[in-house]
Amino acid sequence: METRKIQTVGGGTYTVSLPKEWAESENCTAGTTVNLHTHIDGLLVIQTPESQTTARNRVELEAGTDDPAEIEQLLRAAYAAGVESVVLEVPDGYTDEQLRAIERVTRNLTGVTVAEETETQVTVQTLLDAGEVSVRQSVRQLQFVALSMHRDAMAALTTGTTSDRWADRDEQADRLHAMIDRYFERGLARLDEIDALGLTRPELFSLWATANELERVADHAERIGTVADQLDGQPGRTIVTALEGIAQEVRTVVEDAVRVIIGDACVATARQTLATRRAVRQRITDLDRQLFESGDADYRLTRALDSLSRTAEHGGNIAEFGLRMAVRDGALTADNAGTDEANAPSSTAETES
Repeated sequence: METRKIQTVGGGTYTVSLPKEWAESENCTAGTTVNLHTHIDGLLVIQTPESQTTARNRVELEAGTDDPAEIEQLLRAAYAAGVESVVLEVPDGYTDEQLRAIERVTRNLTGVTVAEETETQVTVQTLLDAGEVSVRQSVRQLQFVALSMHRDAMAALTTGTTSDRWADRDEQADRLHAMIDRYFERGLARLDEIDALGLTRPELFSLWATANELERVADHAERIGTVADQLDGQPGRTIVTALEGIAQEVRTVVEDAVRVIIGDACVATARQTLATRRAVRQRITDLDRQLFESGDADYRLTRALDSLSRTAEHGGNIAEFGLRMAVRDGALTADNAGTDEANAPSSTAETES
């Protein structure tokens, strides 16, 4: 990194000299026009028109086999990479199964539609603009979906109830995560995307990382629901009471941690969330031991306990992101020693893979 002193010329215009090596490498001379990109996180980027490497908005792909799964993988990869238009070619023509795979992708990804279709070529386009996207709100929605899945899965485990909307909510969680992942990728590749999203790069990263954890929360909710379907009978009342209490605490860990990330709670909440995670770990360990020693409990309940434990860990990971944000933003500095955030009980961030 080099430093330059800002100077004024003429009627007060600010000027700064450019590094000579950079100017020569970019073929910049007196009179060369450059583009200036200002960003909401305080960055000013100078770029010559010849060196601009904008993200590819249109790609042409050829499916190597007749496998519909490969077509679906290609389209999902292009969506995640931030591509706006994909021309997918199958030289021998599309089968009904391949067309159904394309339709499935357009149904399960936000803002995706088939723009043009021929016998050998289909153009799939993403119409959603970054200015219409709220990543923060999408994370909030993903949390709601994941925790509602978790709540219903636990109800199925402890009372035998079922929900016919299970598959729909799982698809909704996948759809929200895929959209957040897409705009995180575009934010890395495009200079203008971050500004369109209204986020700084650290904020976008924290939201993206949170979405990854929430997707895993939804996966574990699905796993708990699977265990519920496999049980031969309902657990005893004592075990049910313990499971319900643990599940409530686990959901609180996730919910409070996400509140910190999206700005609805302060860093003190993140610290308390990590303390709650430690407490619920112990409760899970105690119940696991109780199930082992009872001898007559269904062994499959230990799988549900494992998912509860991992869900708490994912919530704790989100809380740790909140602590990082607080350190980065100065919420834990000595200057804030008199605030509630600084006086909250301290905890050590713990992570398990």
